[in-house]
Amino acid sequence: MSIRDDLDKYLKKDPGYYKTEPLLSPDSAFTSQVAGDHYKTLAIQPVEYIHRNGIGYMEGNVIKYVTRWRAKGHGLEDLKKARHYLDLLIEMEEGKK
Repeated sequence: MSIRDDLDKYLKKDPGYYKTEPLLSPDSAFTSQVAGDHYKTLAIQPVEYIHRNGIGYMEGNVIKYVTRWRAKGHGLEDLKKARHYLDLLIEMEEGKK
């Protein structure tokens, strides 16, 4: 199965998908959320996208904060957090040169 097929099945909530993907089983932690529902309403949660694509901590936080900035109610604060992690990542990468 290609990544695109996998994503299409997930987005369509194909019942067979849950049988082949343990992260998305009906009793998975992805079906509940502590403190709000700002991720549950998304087609794919940031943590799942980050994990399935092997994205690192800094990049993952940028994705998380940019994804939720409108829905969670922290607005500009979340965008500033995303920028902070992006700035940290840039500084760390520049330090490698």
